[in-house]
Amino acid sequence: MVWLMYAAAGAGAASAGETAQVELPALMQPAVTEQHPGKLIWAELVTPDLATAKRFYGALFGWNFRDLHTRKGEYSVALLDGAPIAGLMQRALPSGEHRQAAWLPFLSVRSVRHAARLIAARGGKQLAAPRTYALRGRQGVYADPQGAVFAILHSSSGDPPDVMAAPGEWIWSALVTQHPDADAAFYQDVFGYEVFELPNEDGVEHLVLSSEQFARASVNAPPTANPRLRPHWIDFVRVNSVADTIEQAQKLGGRVLVEPHTDRHGGLVAVIADPAGAPIGVLEWNEAGAQEAPK
Repeated sequence: MVWLMYAAAGAGAASAGETAQVELPALMQPAVTEQHPGKLIWAELVTPDLATAKRFYGALFGWNFRDLHTRKGEYSVALLDGAPIAGLMQRALPSGEHRQAAWLPFLSVRSVRHAARLIAARGGKQLAAPRTYALRGRQGVYADPQGAVFAILHSSSGDPPDVMAAPGEWIWSALVTQHPDADAAFYQDVFGYEVFELPNEDGVEHLVLSSEQFARASVNAPPTANPRLRPHWIDFVRVNSVADTIEQAQKLGGRVLVEPHTDRHGGLVAVIADPAGAPIGVLEWNEAGAQEAPK
């Protein structure tokens, strides 16, 4: 199994800073009142080639795009059936530095200020100071104590509902880290997750983070010990067919990082890299399945 280094320490800081002059769209139109702390509600890609990324993800997931212009580069909002699903930002990767294109997950919080205090108190690091956007809400970018980068977002229009994700929507997020227990405890303190340990017949530690009786994400040890592995998040999009998605991704210049396999929850999953190297997961899920938290 191959895990590419997630070099989002620079990418995440660029994400919040370079969108400062952009009027980001509201997540929910019309607005709703429901909020789901700890839920993956948005993601942003930092890539050196926005045009190629748009062709890749548009063909792969059925996303359409609305371009926005900033003083520091190009930014595009990905839409699924007219609803905003993700942001894509063009940013040249510094030469001579070990960085690559990467996706940044945004997790819901009720209060950015409160969450930021918890992150700092538990050993996390601020990478981009919180900013408020009129339609979007307030967000900031952080690294956990092990170095994995994530963002927090309080959506002023509410969060997407807790229903099964449709194809093309975010369905899962997984943290790969050498210290699953310590990282799970950090996210439990910040987001109020319940933590469940699943049976590990393969000997690899696998923890599920849940809230409101709904499984939100997992924390996983890498399949083999690698002290050089940088902790990183990988976000998953639901697809109708993993096999078809992989075939299409390869035709579009992507490659397979983790071959398709059935995960512990019963879904067929794989991890691919887009043409610029950004890892992203795809998950095929039977409608009869449920994303409820373990009992």
